[in-house]
Amino acid sequence: MPTIIISEPEFTKGAHIFHASGVTCIPSAASEADLCAAIQQHGARHAIVGIQPYRSSLYETLQPGAVLARFGVGHDGIDKTQATRARILCTNTPGVLNESVAEHAIALLLAAARHTTKVAAAMTQGAWAPVGGRELRGKTLAIIGCGPIGSAVARIATAAFDMRVIGVIQRTPPREPGYFTELTSDPAHALAQADFVSLHIPATAANAHFMNQQRLALLPPGAWLINTARGAVVDEAALYDALVQGAIGGAALDVFETEPYGPVHPAKDLRTLPNTVLTPHIGSNTADANTRMAQHALRNVLLGEQGAYGQMNLLNPEVLQSLPRHSSEH
Repeated sequence: MPTIIISEPEFTKGAHIFHASGVTCIPSAASEADLCAAIQQHGARHAIVGIQPYRSSLYETLQPGAVLARFGVGHDGIDKTQATRARILCTNTPGVLNESVAEHAIALLLAAARHTTKVAAAMTQGAWAPVGGRELRGKTLAIIGCGPIGSAVARIATAAFDMRVIGVIQRTPPREPGYFTELTSDPAHALAQADFVSLHIPATAANAHFMNQQRLALLPPGAWLINTARGAVVDEAALYDALVQGAIGGAALDVFETEPYGPVHPAKDLRTLPNTVLTPHIGSNTADANTRMAQHALRNVLLGEQGAYGQMNLLNPEVLQSLPRHSSEH
């Protein structure tokens, strides 16, 4: 059986699965240097990693045919071009965290509507400082990106809160369009009507700073921006300015341009503002989703070991052309 190096905190999140797998699974610090050192020390063939970016030595350390399995869905931290050149199979775990992330987006939506974090913090300081909130029923939610997570948010917002939901289709049309009041390909049309905006788009080059100064300016005063997608899709400097100027109501963010969070400019620290709700990238961090991610990441590694490439969640299928055991039909 192969030896697999697994970055922390991913090892801890899925420890019960890894321990019971019958495979030698060894935890490592998540930095690229530490991960490479662990691979070399233990003679490991494969690696399971989290969100941290890997840009150089990892692709020289793993051997051709190795699996670099992402514990999660977003894979902007993995350089698929370098991996393909090094004949490394890259995978992720699509579909297993949709509900967890969708539920957290709704939790942020509720916190924004009722100013939950502000009044809860006041209570812990001994202050009785009630703040008036808003009901969600009848309010307009613009969902940018109608893939599985965006569609799950639409389902909850419609079925539970009777919200008006406008979906902006970027790449994937919704599987259940009935939960959307309206579908469009024009972000400006949706943003101009939104009481709340929830982002569910990948961190591609085309989406870099998708919510920039111009798009933020389209939002009505009082609107809240919610981001559980990737930090790179929001221009945090422009967002800070919009929040300080009162151009929008607030921002509820689970992901950031730099993680752990650090302001993009020392004078523009989102943590200092009263109209933000900030959480440390916990959207998919539930026991349920972690179990599924561990199972699927491990499955991808074992399928790669067997040469059953066609059953893997491959991110770089072009790598198969350079592998001697090309068995994608398995």
